[in-house]
Amino acid sequence: MAQKQAMLAVHHVLGKCFQVIKQQQSSWDSALTECIPLLSSLSNLAEQLQACNKVVLDNTPFREFPDLQLRLKHKLIQAMETNLEKLGEKMSVLRRVRDTTNNQVVICFQIYEQHADTIGLTAVLERSCLSPSVADMLEWLQDIERFYRNQYLSRKMLLQSISYDDLPNIQALPQSWSRVSEQMDQDLVQDTLLKVAFFLETCQGS
Repeated sequence: MAQKQAMLAVHHVLGKCFQVIKQQQSSWDSALTECIPLLSSLSNLAEQLQACNKVVLDNTPFREFPDLQLRLKHKLIQAMETNLEKLGEKMSVLRRVRDTTNNQVVICFQIYEQHADTIGLTAVLERSCLSPSVADMLEWLQDIERFYRNQYLSRKMLLQSISYDDLPNIQALPQSWSRVSEQMDQDLVQDTLLKVAFFLETCQGS
């Protein structure tokens, strides 16, 4: 009886954790999708700024406007700053997903450790047609937590490397952003949620 109650407690917290991850993944996907046009715009603005830096207005009819080049550069940099602020907002969403997931995973492991001795190793490794083993699910949660942590950190470092003294680097941001996605399987979370779909239905029905 004690073992059954302990297993129910662990299953309950696992079910809650995966439900939270399901919600957080939606926010994660939306934020990443909204980053794409911002990165593209930033890249284009950097290209325009680079061209503005190279042009010699003294050799054009615009030489009658001595402050024109400076004003153009200022306007382009302002537009880039606006894009960077919006990217910062999206990164805040990614950070919240990372932190929320981490907190939920920590709780799962705490509850499991409280009941581990009562449940026993054999029961932890048992699978059924409706439920993966507790060991499997804990491992998958670690994988998901690591995924969010590494992806967020890589993207944060990429944006922190931006410098107006290195405009080619800014122009290449969309490609660099895509390479971050290639570092890890972007379907990992969705694939894991599919693996626990029947388990989550059972949790909701219990």
